[in-house]
Order: sequence, then C-alpha cells, then structure tokens
Amino acid sequence: MLRFHNYDIVFQEVPGEVTLAVNLTNCPNRCVGCHSPHLQHDAGEILDEGVLATWLGNYGDAITCLCFMGGDAEPCEVERLAAFIRKKSNRIKTAWYSGKATLPPEVSMLKFDYIKLGAYRQHLGGLNAPTTNQRFFRIEDGKMIDDTKKFQQLK
Repeated sequence: MLRFHNYDIVFQEVPGEVTLAVNLTNCPNRCVGCHSPHLQHDAGEILDEGVLATWLGNYGDAITCLCFMGGDAEPCEVERLAAFIRKKSNRIKTAWYSGKATLPPEVSMLKFDYIKLGAYRQHLGGLNAPTTNQRFFRIEDGKMIDDTKKFQQLK
C-alpha cells in the first residue's frame, strides 16, 4: 500500500508540464545526501484511486501531469495507479521519479509518459548537472527517449 507525505503543483520536475507532484513515503533507497530523508519512513496517508480521483476532480483543469515522486518499495502499485489515471483522464500525463538505476522488469514503461531513473549521488549532482547519473526519459512510441538535457538547458 502506497502512502504519501504531501503533494503540490510544481513546474520543474517535468519540463513543459504543470505537474501535481506526490511525495511518496517508505523510500528504500537511502541515498547519501537525500534532500527528503523524512520520506524514508513508512508514514503518511494512503494513496489509492479515491484520493487520485479527488485530486483529478480538484486540479484536473489546472494540471497537465501527475508525477509519483518515489514509490520504489512498491513499483507495481505505482504502475497500477498510473494506469488508473490514464483510464480516468486521457489528458493528464503520468510521470514517475524512481531512485532505481533501471526500470523494474515487472513494470511497463507504457503506463507512463515520463520516467526518471537513478539514485541521487551527491558528488554527481541532480538532473540539472551535466555529470548526473540520473536520467529523465520521455516515453514515445514504446521507447524511452533520454530527455535529461532539458534539465541542463533550464539552468
């Protein structure tokens, strides 16, 4: 069961999108220098279809994307909820920020429009650093297209 700490409308996590970013808890990655160590605990409110439907009803006209920030402890649940969003609205895009180096084999990229992969490595920097190990992909025609450079162009 996924839980979330908070959510907000953001503009930088998915370039070109007005994104409702949901900060999921119970992160198993334990990245050194993590900017949100409070998300490592299994706490917060349950994230399910009812919550998502409420958010889509409240923010649907104001957002173009919903991004799951985390969820690596339950990747299949993230995928399932992304599929729910797609079914509920063909206008809202889905994104997932995962700290894993690769997409879990049991998860289909096709449920997402964007996927960020890679743990935060403090010495390499985040997505906006040219040395980053993290990659941001746009999913198009069944392929993961590396769009990481978009973050570096925003600097």
